[in-house]
Amino acid sequence: MIGISDISYDKQILLIVYMSVKLEGMPKNVATADTFTGKTVIDREGIEYGKVKHIHINQDTLAVSGVTIHQGFHKDYYLSEDYIDKFSEESLLLSRPPVRSGIPVVDINRHKIGKVKRLLRHPDTNELESIEVTNGMMHSKILAKSEIWGIGEKIILRMTKEEFKEIE
Repeated sequence: MIGISDISYDKQILLIVYMSVKLEGMPKNVATADTFTGKTVIDREGIEYGKVKHIHINQDTLAVSGVTIHQGFHKDYYLSEDYIDKFSEESLLLSRPPVRSGIPVVDINRHKIGKVKRLLRHPDTNELESIEVTNGMMHSKILAKSEIWGIGEKIILRMTKEEFKEIE
């Protein structure tokens, strides 16, 4: 009880805790979507990509179509269902690492080139087609997805820094 002296009565404070529960008759492998929000997102190498912010459901099939990942201050991005391997008790496990804007780009010899400025996707399929790499304030180049050799904490290109400079 809390006493409020200026209006001379006691007021109870009600604490409401929202939690998902298993309902009677609910199959073992079914869970509510809100149990997954806030879980850490990691790939097979243990690299963390942020936390699950939203789970997106296909309105026609009622299947998970993707997730929004929150990576920090105004850094949210969408991953389609083909990146999702499975949800564990504590995390979302990815089947492959995602390409994200803002991460460093290096050449095949690990020399720094720049950062991913933006992702260019096919308008119908949302499939990644190319990335725009900025190597300074005013300079950026668009590279096809096929030019990416590896993805993780950095993007590794299939070319050297000199070959990157020659691209128009």
